[in-house]
Amino acid sequence: MQALMGIVQGREAGAAVGEKTIDGSAGNIQISSRISDIGTLRKLPLTADTVLGDVATVELEKQQETISRVNGEDVLILTITKAGNANAVAVGEAVAETVGQVNKEVKGASAKVMLSTSEQVTNAVHSMLKEVLMGALFATIVILLFMRNVRATLITIISIPLSLALTLYLLDLSGVTLNIITLGGVAVAVGRLVDDSIVVIENIYRRLQKESFSTSLIIDSTKEVASAITSSTLVTVAVFLPMGLLRGTLQSFLLPFALTVAYSLLASLLVALTVVPLLSAVLLRGTRLAEHQGAPRFSRFLKWNLQHKWVPLLVSGVLFFGAIGAYMFMPKAALDSSSASNVNISLEYENNKPREDVIAAGKQLEQWLLERTDIDWLLMQNGNSADSAKYGNVSSPTQVSYMIGMKEGADAELLIEAVKAQKEHYKGAELTASAADLMMGGGAAEITVDVTGDSPEAIAAGAEQAAAAIEKISDVLKVTTNQEQKKPVYTFELDPMKAKGEEVARQLQGLLNPLPLGSITLNNAETMVMLQPAFDPRTADDLKALTVMTEQGPVRLDQIAKLKQSEEASLFYHKDGKLYIRITATVEPSRLSVAGKEIADKINELKPAGGVAYTVGGASAEQAGDFADLGLTALISIGIVYLIMVIAFKTIRAPLAIMFSLPLAAIGAIGGLIVSGISPDFTAMFGALMLIGVVVTNAIVLIDRVKQNEQHMPIRDAVIEAAATRMRPILMTAVATICAMLPLLFGTAENGSIVSQSLAIVVVGGLAAATILTLVIVPCMYELLFFRKSKKQRQAAAAAIMAEV
Repeated sequence: MQALMGIVQGREAGAAVGEKTIDGSAGNIQISSRISDIGTLRKLPLTADTVLGDVATVELEKQQETISRVNGEDVLILTITKAGNANAVAVGEAVAETVGQVNKEVKGASAKVMLSTSEQVTNAVHSMLKEVLMGALFATIVILLFMRNVRATLITIISIPLSLALTLYLLDLSGVTLNIITLGGVAVAVGRLVDDSIVVIENIYRRLQKESFSTSLIIDSTKEVASAITSSTLVTVAVFLPMGLLRGTLQSFLLPFALTVAYSLLASLLVALTVVPLLSAVLLRGTRLAEHQGAPRFSRFLKWNLQHKWVPLLVSGVLFFGAIGAYMFMPKAALDSSSASNVNISLEYENNKPREDVIAAGKQLEQWLLERTDIDWLLMQNGNSADSAKYGNVSSPTQVSYMIGMKEGADAELLIEAVKAQKEHYKGAELTASAADLMMGGGAAEITVDVTGDSPEAIAAGAEQAAAAIEKISDVLKVTTNQEQKKPVYTFELDPMKAKGEEVARQLQGLLNPLPLGSITLNNAETMVMLQPAFDPRTADDLKALTVMTEQGPVRLDQIAKLKQSEEASLFYHKDGKLYIRITATVEPSRLSVAGKEIADKINELKPAGGVAYTVGGASAEQAGDFADLGLTALISIGIVYLIMVIAFKTIRAPLAIMFSLPLAAIGAIGGLIVSGISPDFTAMFGALMLIGVVVTNAIVLIDRVKQNEQHMPIRDAVIEAAATRMRPILMTAVATICAMLPLLFGTAENGSIVSQSLAIVVVGGLAAATILTLVIVPCMYELLFFRKSKKQRQAAAAAIMAEV
């Protein structure tokens, strides 16, 4: 063994000896020694009359740490990760171009781009762009139906492309790229882009129905609503300011979205105050319009509500508290991020399963998958490598992983069910299949419980107790721990009087494991020389029969040691240097919050011994943290909104009446979720945050008109006239925004986007309810806040009428 260990040492060398004058010229002297072929390696001497080839078989082998196969053929997989500030699409295109060059320049090579997030991003961007255009089309149709004038409609919708162009320019200046998140912001804001222009053109349009055209009329009409639309736009933008206070990935995820919406709204305000009046002066010159008759029935309805305020306020109060109560009992869902274009499959055996058997079973499943007609390509992988370990990507050697690309139009759910049905053919293995999302990862809802304690025995007992309690919860699909995977351990208890433990261990390492002897140069490449194990024991008796050298000479291992066999966990977790066990519960994604609460309650009921403590984490804890952050953001946003309105109206009470439109939005938002049967997730909460800015816009436009009327009217008359006058622009803006979101409401959410169906439901439901109720509740609250002044005005008016009589 000693001779074998040193067989290659010092054989290969390249060294400078020095400089000498040889044959009258100064020259350098060097030594070069190379083993350049297998034949030379076989002939290396071990002793005076023995060479390496006499005692060992010397062969050139390809050592594979991992197995990677695509469609049944061995492949070399390259994973290319873009730099943090690089453009995914540009990198993807450059990689595809390089692959084409490799196929042309390298003979016999067949390179192919299997997966590229750039393709997913491009498809998602095109899909979201289509939804933006559809939203703009719906908003245009709504404006045309309300205005019934092509010129006025043209003036209004011109704000959409102009605002979008200015938004893209501002995003470029901010260093934000056009991606799925920023386009999601545009899709949400597209209905709101015309709101300011609608208010301006509607006011001009209304004035033209009563007065003749003039430039001063256009200017005065714009000035009348300028403060209202400026305040409402600044309020909506202010809602997104606290995004900078969010933490970590939540901030990086939401900030581009918030910037896009903010830029869009500011751009639309600029267009409404400049381009719309200018185009109106050109296109509406000489236009004669029939006078709009207003809404006398609505005026009478509002007057009755003002006289009986307790009725609408009581009804809205009951609806609000009922909605809040329903929300408290609604399960909060995990964010769904599954993609039907890719499927992940895992075939995992227990850790004592020989790797050869695992790979054979893996190839069997691979062959079954390749026979299907709905699969475009199939990647099979097994094993670990040093490169993968650098990035923390380490898997069990008894696990075979598959990634599948589905053919266009194929049903991934059918494949998943078919794979699960194959489980009976793989005894002792766990076979799982799930949809995959390349941009956001899997959508599994997992809750973890970490068990710590004073001793390994106490921790194990505490983990067993906790796992048993969690398994009884109905929404828990599966419970696993890192202690479940156990492996047989064979321990030789050595007699120190008969041998030295360190020497025996070193000899056994050489006998049972491959040992590196050094390296040689073959085909201009450095090649490792490995000494393969001399013995391959298959049973415990084979282990006992191993022979080692001691001071007394060669002896069997069972003569100097006792062999003990035990089962020990193959995976250990440490936190701050202390051992802990992790319990992982996979739960129903749509009931994540309910399952998280039930698990936490069960854990709190346990009374473990031995200093054992439990820490609940995972998806439910992350969700609770995200919801709490958004809740804090909402409170800060409400404070900023109120502050801006106080500055704009120069009073405290009028903004307070406007703020009562927010609870009305909650009625519609929660009602929409209940009717649709969709559980609120993170994107729904973000939709609620957006509603704060969108909903108060209508109330601001209404109260601004009330304030203008109060200069020459009593409060009640001012409120009724303002509601009747501003009802049309309020309904127009609300319906335009709702219709612009219909593609999002009935479409399929793109992967990687926060613009989901639940967000659209919250915004549409909240805005619809708030718009209808705002026209009644906000006037009632406004008059209630100024009840003394209003009462005196009504008494004075009644006294004047009596005096005339």
